[in-house]
Amino acid sequence: MAYAVTLIPGDGTGPEITEATRRVLEATGVGFDWHVHEAGQVTLEREGTILPPRVLDSIRATGVALKGPITTPIGRGLRSANVTLRKTLDLYANIRPAKSFPGLRSRYHNVDLIIIRENTEDLYAGIEFQRGTPDMDELVAWIDEHSHVKLDRDAAISIKYISVAASRRIVRFAFDYAVANKRRKVTAVHKANIMRYSDGLFLQMAQEVAREYPQIAFEDRIVDNMCMQLVQKPELYDVLVLPNLYGDILSDLSAGLIGGLGVAPGANIGERYAVFEPVHGSAPKYAGQNKVNPMAMMFSGALMLRHLGERAAAEKLEAALAATIAEGKFVTYDLKPSPDDKSAVGTSQVADAVITRLG
Repeated sequence: MAYAVTLIPGDGTGPEITEATRRVLEATGVGFDWHVHEAGQVTLEREGTILPPRVLDSIRATGVALKGPITTPIGRGLRSANVTLRKTLDLYANIRPAKSFPGLRSRYHNVDLIIIRENTEDLYAGIEFQRGTPDMDELVAWIDEHSHVKLDRDAAISIKYISVAASRRIVRFAFDYAVANKRRKVTAVHKANIMRYSDGLFLQMAQEVAREYPQIAFEDRIVDNMCMQLVQKPELYDVLVLPNLYGDILSDLSAGLIGGLGVAPGANIGERYAVFEPVHGSAPKYAGQNKVNPMAMMFSGALMLRHLGERAAAEKLEAALAATIAEGKFVTYDLKPSPDDKSAVGTSQVADAVITRLG
């Protein structure tokens, strides 16, 4: 059986790490029917869009996509491809594992976290009012009238939006993930002591949903304390569920605990569709140099295998990646003791090494 998967190489270094990942995934023995579609700088220059409609149509047809990084042009007024995918396909759950492996350069050796981030609301909902506009002036006047808080009119406003429905489903997703993957605990992260209505609502929904899963331990942490806790004793935590902004920040913090974004995978999951991608960006200055680390995308491929029900293949791939990291011979410059280590290999050579171990 071959799985139909939309393959989006992306731009910058995306095509290189995507090709390396494609080779590795095929070496697991799982069959794939790749539906390859370009997006990013190439389609922007040719078609005026970084995400052509045919890419979305392909994901709707296959249900699953593996995506390389795509550059968001600065100052062009374009929404990022990631945001468009999440909004259009309602990919409400962002999964970002952070796990220590022997051989990674880090102060920590006992990290095994799953960050589950709500993907559609919060300050990332895009509800903003620009300084000096009539809408902004009207909003400031309304706030003055109804809350008796006088705001400076020479300002901008972004609205934090948290709903019952989205909070419930992301927390339930986190608990279902914990059950399916034999995790022990879910921690809800918030700032309800200050944002009593928005974060307070998120915390209330988390507490209510947690009662439906008595077999999974539940606790909550204030976000600033959570940052300190992760730096001091990350081994105490397991699955974290967070609103959008906190999830974005803490997922990068957690990647720092394990050695950086080069080994940080990601998945965006909805009711009908799923898109898997590395957390890092496109690094266009390294494009075509066969230099960057493809492992974050390979680990993302392992997440995709699990989503497809190919758990044995996913575990086999993760073991091959872990062994390659531990050996430290066939890894890129970022995983060497020194970035200028002459023994560092290129993107394609990492794929070769992993494929050999998949044997």
